[in-house]
Amino acid sequence: MTEPWELTAVDALRAFRERTLSPVELMASTIARAEVVERTVHAFAETRFDEAMERARRAEERYARGGPVRPLEGLPVALKEETPLKGWRHTLGSLVFRDRVATTTAPVAERIVRAGGIVHATTTTPELSCTVVTHSRLWGITRNPWNPSLGVGGSSGGSAAALAAGTAMLANGSDIGGSIRLPASACGVVGFKPPHGRVPVDPPYNLDRYCHEGPLARTVADAALLQNVLAGPHPADVTTLRPKVRVPSVPGGIEGWRIGLSTDLGTYEVAEEVAACVRAVGGALAEAGATVEDVSLPWSLEELTRAARAHYATIFGADIEALIAEHADDLCDYTLAWGEEIRAGRTGPDAFLRGLEIEAAAYRPLGELFRTYRAIVCPTWAVAGVPAGDPWLGRTSRLDGGPYDRQYETVLTTPFNVLSACPVLVVPAGTAAAGAPVGVQVVARPYDDAAAFRVGAAIERARPWTRIAASIPPPAGDG
Repeated sequence: MTEPWELTAVDALRAFRERTLSPVELMASTIARAEVVERTVHAFAETRFDEAMERARRAEERYARGGPVRPLEGLPVALKEETPLKGWRHTLGSLVFRDRVATTTAPVAERIVRAGGIVHATTTTPELSCTVVTHSRLWGITRNPWNPSLGVGGSSGGSAAALAAGTAMLANGSDIGGSIRLPASACGVVGFKPPHGRVPVDPPYNLDRYCHEGPLARTVADAALLQNVLAGPHPADVTTLRPKVRVPSVPGGIEGWRIGLSTDLGTYEVAEEVAACVRAVGGALAEAGATVEDVSLPWSLEELTRAARAHYATIFGADIEALIAEHADDLCDYTLAWGEEIRAGRTGPDAFLRGLEIEAAAYRPLGELFRTYRAIVCPTWAVAGVPAGDPWLGRTSRLDGGPYDRQYETVLTTPFNVLSACPVLVVPAGTAAAGAPVGVQVVARPYDDAAAFRVGAAIERARPWTRIAASIPPPAGDG
């Protein structure tokens, strides 16, 4: 028998309208699930279950009246703790801000609440969202529901883990180097990095082209549902695009489309089990009617890394350096290492300008491919499965040549923050050793959001997956 927490968001809304399920029943089921699995997963930073139940009762009344309801009416939604919601804790995963409470509400949180979503919990991140794993001195280790010895990626790790564990219907994330897509891939869920400007971002990072807000969900249709709530111009963000673009809730097929397939983007060393999942997706897309062809890019990982380092050092790095100067004793080792990374990125007064030149040059060959192909499919991670609690993705010495070299080598997401106009949808592609989910990136032409969703939906139809880790064992040694 299917429990309410196992439903997709789209199916739960249908059940609400048909009066076969109530928001109260769904919320109670979700909370009961969380009370069992959170002891292992640790995806939540703060919970307000009593308040959520009261909001669920109000949603139940709206459905009972039979009138119009809002797009997310009655759904439990987990909010990334980095996203301020007035009155909730806003610690950024750091002991430095352990007692801070948000005094404002971010545009994406505002839109979720106004659409009827019920925020029952906020989700864990790494400290200051400055790395691609999710653990901190404040919250401990967030573990992968599929295998608790594995990590969940970052920085939106708690959001992805909650979806995979069945403790949220929808969740939001932010992405400055892969922070939506990496956790989605690691946890076997769907994540969307919209083009820059599609979804409002709090200032001043709305002016950072690398920075995006977007949805995480269990299915492509659920991701579309939340994306259509989040998207659109906002008076607080001058970069938001007009008019609002909606992605189709039921995407069309891909018959006759030409799709490029790359297992390494021309420059990464990708594990064979990851590459095999990408090739299997290519075969499935061909069976769905697309023409799938291998493509390569003349990119240099060294050059892409140089550009990203200069960008991060110039913008995001200023916040980190100020905190290190005043609060080094309260910060995580990886945050202190990020300070070293910032200094490494400042290789001279022209570093940022040189980075822009590299970024501009990187698009030319991809743009040429987009003259032929509607989308490019590639890996998200170069490896399958990262140990839980490991901040260096396998590197044991903190500063032996720079731990962030390992991150740039391991994630294939950063190029599409560099090329920020490209929409990128991550969908599950298979499972590797140790039960580690593997997700692929669907990279579409600039601002062609619908194409990314159509290809993602085609993958989902051709290679359906188990959306939730139903049985979650405790981590080894925890009893």
